[in-house]
Amino acid sequence: MKIYTRTGDDGSTSLFSGDRVPKSHLRVEAYGTVDELNSVLGVARSARPTAPVETLLASLQSELFQLGADLATPGESRHVTRIDENQIAALEAEIDRMDTKLPTLKNFILPGGTPAAAHLHVARTICRRAERQTVLLAAHDAVNAHAVTYLNRLSDFLFTLARYENLLAGVPEPLWRSGR
Repeated sequence: MKIYTRTGDDGSTSLFSGDRVPKSHLRVEAYGTVDELNSVLGVARSARPTAPVETLLASLQSELFQLGADLATPGESRHVTRIDENQIAALEAEIDRMDTKLPTLKNFILPGGTPAAAHLHVARTICRRAERQTVLLAAHDAVNAHAVTYLNRLSDFLFTLARYENLLAGVPEPLWRSGR
């Protein structure tokens, strides 16, 4: 099978439903940003995070493929497994578990620390963009409501995971200090 099909040379792409839309379509922007997020998580993994963080990232990358398929599939489909409240609850439980081990936040955290933690902070910002794009899409077209909530929670998870990675690696969190 060839990697190129030439079907997108006219600036369009196929959704999982088979419908063709412009590559600039809000739906393509939303799932494309989720794909970008997944790629940045791969970069974070290549930075050799601690074993517990590596395990969480491996699982999360698979879940992001599910989210991408969810966003790429308008309407009903028996071929796509939608993001659901159980996955949101799992993120919340993991945030709560990590948070019990982390020092209480008394300052803003600057992105940084270990290379893996720094990449997780970049992932968090991409996740926020994916969330904004999904909210925009939802204002114009049908979207699984759990997808927006999932992305919101995922950005919190990635922030907490970056802090947790620094803790496990024994690297102090870079704190923001006011210029005053």
